[in-house]
This record gives sequence, C-alpha cells and structure tokens, in this order.
Amino acid sequence: MPSIICAPARIIVGITGASGAIYGVRALELLNQAGFETHLVMSRSASLTLSQELQMHPGELADRATVVHAIQDVGAAISSGSFKTCGMLIAPCSIRTLSEIASGVTSSLLTRAADVVLKERRKLVLMVRETPLHLGHLRNMVAVTEMGAIVMPPVPAFYARPESIQAMVDHSVGRALDLFGIETDAVTRWDGMSNP
Repeated sequence: MPSIICAPARIIVGITGASGAIYGVRALELLNQAGFETHLVMSRSASLTLSQELQMHPGELADRATVVHAIQDVGAAISSGSFKTCGMLIAPCSIRTLSEIASGVTSSLLTRAADVVLKERRKLVLMVRETPLHLGHLRNMVAVTEMGAIVMPPVPAFYARPESIQAMVDHSVGRALDLFGIETDAVTRWDGMSNP
C-alpha cells in the first residue's frame, strides 16, 4: 500500500526534452496514486519528446498533475524556498538542465525550482538521460552531487525479471521515489537469491 513519509505531501516534477518522457508521465501517475500534490514544470523541448515518444499532447499530461506551471513563470510558487515541498524529481533530466543546475545560472522556472530545492536542502533527484558521457557531463554530475542532488540515471534492474518496457519504467521511477521516502507498489524488492 502506498505511504507518505515526507511532509507536506507535495513534490515538484520537472520534465525535460531528453528521451524518456515516459519516466515523468509515470512519476506523476504514481505520485497521484500515493496521494501527493504534484507541481509540474516542463521544458519547451519536453512537449516535442512527449509527442514523438508517446503521441501525447502536453494538455493530456497536464491532466495528471495537480498544478502546472509555465516554464517562463519565474514568479511561480515553486520558485520560492518558502513554498514547502518534499523536493523535486526531474524525469528525464537533459544534460542541458543538469549543466544549468550545476552552474547555478538558471534560465527557466524548471532550473530555478531545482536551484531553490538545493538551497533549501531538500531532495533533488535527477534521472539523467545521456550516453555515452564525456568529461564535462561527468564533472557536472560531480558538481550537482557535491551540491546535494542525487544523480540517478534510469538503469533497468534485470534481477526483477521485467516482462515489459512498462515494468522497467515502473521499477526505475519507483526507485527514484524511494529516494524521497515515497513507497509505491511499482518496485520489485530484492529479497535474496532465488533457487533455479
């Protein structure tokens, strides 16, 4: 049964234009099932990725969020540290977004919200989608980690023996939500080696 461990039961979900829009979509669905208030902010490229990968219009995704913030609305509630949240999940997180967060020079509400989460010492989980990685990417990952973020590329867990892409997505998103202390039914937990 889903449980809420952090308070208030409110989380920011960022979706960028990196491949893997399904991670952000599924995160919103699981957070809704867990009783969370979700604040969605999408980069301009995210709508293209939604359309290309999922044949989904941004309006359809907006129906899955409690509140939707425009990317250019830097005066939105999530741009202030006084607006309490459990933190922010960026799923997927593009290298451009990672780089802006690492530099502290934010150009949109998405990266401003991430910067606020870090300065308030709240959880920031970045499901970075890029491969292979060059040294600049790796240095930015180190920088955001040193700042308090968690870099969590969505890597499939084959010990769970997923039978579909959806099962792999669920597991990755469920593990990301674990980092906030949010329990869902999406994760197949490891309980030791099974006998063949």
